[in-house]
Amino acid sequence: MEERIEQLRNSTQTAGLYASRIAGFFDVSIEHDGNGFVITGDTKEVLIAKDAFLALDKLSADSEIDETDIQYLMNLARDGRLEEFLKTSDEVFYMTPSGRAVKPRTLGQRLYVDSLKRSELVICAGPAGTGKTFLGVAMAVKALKSREVSRIILTRPAIEAGERLGFLPGDIEEKVNPYMRPIYDALSALLGQEMFERYYDKGVIEVSPLAFMRGRNLDDCFVLLDEAQNTTPEQMKMFLTRLGVNCRACVCGDFTQIDLPKGIESGLKDAITVLKDVDGIKIVSLNDSDIVRNSLVARIVKAYEDARQR
Repeated sequence: MEERIEQLRNSTQTAGLYASRIAGFFDVSIEHDGNGFVITGDTKEVLIAKDAFLALDKLSADSEIDETDIQYLMNLARDGRLEEFLKTSDEVFYMTPSGRAVKPRTLGQRLYVDSLKRSELVICAGPAGTGKTFLGVAMAVKALKSREVSRIILTRPAIEAGERLGFLPGDIEEKVNPYMRPIYDALSALLGQEMFERYYDKGVIEVSPLAFMRGRNLDDCFVLLDEAQNTTPEQMKMFLTRLGVNCRACVCGDFTQIDLPKGIESGLKDAITVLKDVDGIKIVSLNDSDIVRNSLVARIVKAYEDARQR
């Protein structure tokens, strides 16, 4: 079978690079004949390759894409889910001060963001690089700026210090900083360093270790618990029972990075089992197909999964 594509939004050179990647992935031949690109091969493969080619051309003309995006789109085309993805691919929900558009880049991320919009509590588990923390913080910042909440509280367990930070040198901020650096980086990217510092100094944004949540009542805020796989069931229950009036919460973690002592159950696993049928709670599972970091990360995660299965 042969299919011709003549009208593309990208340059011939850029389209040629995509053609090379698609031809290798779908086992088809793609040639440029001076007027357009001609795809030849098995009928089914040609039609899928054409859809992938057009999708890549459209998305790359509208926004910057990388190797991870290209691989993801080709996999979606192979699985017959490309049309579903394209319906939501333009949904930008936040713009950073530097002009970066923040939007879901995978179907799993789309479900995650939609859940954060609609549910009071979202519990999300997935491997490194799937955007759990960054998208959660971005939704918190969006809620703050649209005045849906009056403050943001971000917390994570300081498991390496056993939640006992007193022996570390410096004041409490210096003790906490090493554990909170990923969250600080996300806030700086989303708000700009100056705005982040201003909100932080005023207490509009609070970043604290999980141990400091005990006894509090969290009203009118967006609260995010990161690295939740390193909580115990007791800590998780303590955190979840802090949620107050007009409080939205996001709990996220990675089961492949549990640092709890041997024999202690993860509070994240326990919460997913206990709360799976509770109204108002949405549980989202991301996987290696949702990894949007360097494509090497997806291959590393898969290698470790394969090794564990063996």
